[in-house]
Amino acid sequence: MSTPSSYEATLPSSSGAPVSLDDQANQLTQAEEEFATAPDPEPVAQTPPPPAAIEPQEPVQLASAANTGRGLQRLVPSNPQMRTVAYPRMELPREQSGAMPQSELACRRELKRVGVQYTDIAPINDGGGCGVAWPVKVSGLSGGISMKPAATLNCQMALAFAQWTKSDLAPAARTRYLSGVKAIHQGSSYSCRKIRGTAVASEHSKGNALDVMRIELNNGRDINVRKPGLFAFRQRSLLNNVRGDACSYFSTVLGPGYNADHWNHFHFDLKSRRNGYRACR
Repeated sequence: MSTPSSYEATLPSSSGAPVSLDDQANQLTQAEEEFATAPDPEPVAQTPPPPAAIEPQEPVQLASAANTGRGLQRLVPSNPQMRTVAYPRMELPREQSGAMPQSELACRRELKRVGVQYTDIAPINDGGGCGVAWPVKVSGLSGGISMKPAATLNCQMALAFAQWTKSDLAPAARTRYLSGVKAIHQGSSYSCRKIRGTAVASEHSKGNALDVMRIELNNGRDINVRKPGLFAFRQRSLLNNVRGDACSYFSTVLGPGYNADHWNHFHFDLKSRRNGYRACR
């Protein structure tokens, strides 16, 4: 009995013929080599889903300066259904053309408060710096005191004179003469002229001055402003007192003893001077 040189195992093949283990090993090795050298499979292309529809947004624009106020800009939508809301521009109230200024209205309220009888008259413009923009014609003062003749003044001058009459002149007359004032006789209110001997416009040319000639009392006595006689003590006391007190109401007070132009009357005005200087002489 002969002995084989090597041990070989056999297995049936798919065709039914026996296959050795070595043949199977060779087949496996060959299959592995073919698999290793085989090209990678082509990737399968995938179509991405369509992007979701994006709704258009409203464009953004700058609001105009007229809508948002001067110097202000802000972002607002242009959707016509949405109204642009802006802070209103702050402005000082403006007076209508031709309307009486607030200062003049306030002055007239004061005239009424202190009992002045007056009427508003048409603006005066006589040229050459003469005129009154908002003149009043004063016919009466507090306490039933008449102004003879009626005086044409600017409102501020009328108010200052009314306050002086009510607070100083009338009380001084009652104290010294035991009588109230019936009438004040004036010699000049508005008048287009210059100061004598100069080219300077008088305050009369602005309705800003009034000259008082005499004071009539309820008891029938007349007090002339011109320099009183030596023994006219009450008259001198009254005139000196009201003349001195007038400096609290007017910026200029002139009278007898100042110069020849004022020998027989008091001159009161509201002339503006540097540093608020007052001329009481």
